[in-house]
Amino acid sequence: MERIVYDRMAALDSRHWWYRARREVLAALIARRIKPRQGARILEIGCGTGHNLAMLAGFGRVDAIEMDTGARSVASSRLGHAVADASLPELAGVEEEAYDLIALLDVLEHVEEDREALASIARRLKPGGKILITVPAHPWLWSAHDRVNHHHRRYTRKSLKAVVAAAGLKLDMLSWFNSLLFPLAAASRLAGRVAGKDDSDDALPAAPVNALFEKLFALERYALGRIPFPPGVSLVAIISA
Repeated sequence: MERIVYDRMAALDSRHWWYRARREVLAALIARRIKPRQGARILEIGCGTGHNLAMLAGFGRVDAIEMDTGARSVASSRLGHAVADASLPELAGVEEEAYDLIALLDVLEHVEEDREALASIARRLKPGGKILITVPAHPWLWSAHDRVNHHHRRYTRKSLKAVVAAAGLKLDMLSWFNSLLFPLAAASRLAGRVAGKDDSDDALPAAPVNALFEKLFALERYALGRIPFPPGVSLVAIISA
């Protein structure tokens, strides 16, 4: 990702509706569908500024990986110990069969060799361990946001299923999410494309709008993993070896 994306992340990840609500939604999904054992070892790959680490620490002992030097420094201070810098798909130096849960949250789209990355991640799981991934959905939504974030792709349900199967892994759950705000997000992205927008769309909205969007997105925590969701901005999957 470009430097400005990490800078914005560090400035906004405790206040912006998307970061805050997504943490609530994913925490509820982990508790409901993954149910890590007591004392679980957890790894987040591509942790950015570490904005998910406290949430993940509610389920066990967390390690993290981040390639960007500045973001890694921020994440290390939040985690309380050093964040590593191993790259995908190699994950050099990352212990195999070591983790109960590995989280890859809006990261796989940044990796050119996504099949190899998933296979490599799976080798770091303990027997019975799970991979939790989120990815941006709908290739037709490709916009300046994807270019600034250095995405290689946006996924469909079919393409994500295919890469998981090609890696020799099993999908335990696959769902859309961030569905309630999908019509608004899609309209915004398409309008930006027509207007020739060349920047990301991660600015902090006005406080009332930010609070409303957070409440709407966070409502999904009650239903995700329980009922089918309509198309959303993103896909979430739970994967096992």
